[in-house]
Amino acid sequence: MNVVEDKIKQLPQRAKDTARETKSFFQRLKKRPPKQLDAVVGEIHDEVFEQTNCLSCANCCKTTGPLFEKKDIARIAKFLRLKPAEFEAQYLRIDEDNDWVLQQVPCAFLLADNSCMIYEVRPKACREFPHTDRPKIYQIAQHTQKNVAICPAAFEIVEKMKQRLP
Repeated sequence: MNVVEDKIKQLPQRAKDTARETKSFFQRLKKRPPKQLDAVVGEIHDEVFEQTNCLSCANCCKTTGPLFEKKDIARIAKFLRLKPAEFEAQYLRIDEDNDWVLQQVPCAFLLADNSCMIYEVRPKACREFPHTDRPKIYQIAQHTQKNVAICPAAFEIVEKMKQRLP
């Protein structure tokens, strides 16, 4: 097992071990967001992703699926030379929240080298994952807390946030 695989394997437990602290941290952020919050979080996000090679991991693509907006479906269907309805029937299902999601994971578009077959036209949710460069990150605290168990970079970003923010 290589270092990345080992890190991914340990991630759910590490996230669980820090969950109470992380939840408390986000509650404090929400109550009193520091003025420099977005700048500091953006800086941390950039630092971590300068050192992160998503192609060595792809855990997000292997374990979870994005939500597909109608614009995503139309764009990807066109790229694959399918009608939107054909794309939906072949790859998607409607979940309990009435959202379009993948029929199964790992993602059908994930290639053996961890690259994405539809990278240029991938869904908005994939382009923005793990959403750690989003303004007012405390507004998506629940999503971020889930993502730290999936994405080693998200875990590292949140840990650095806890160190740098009051």
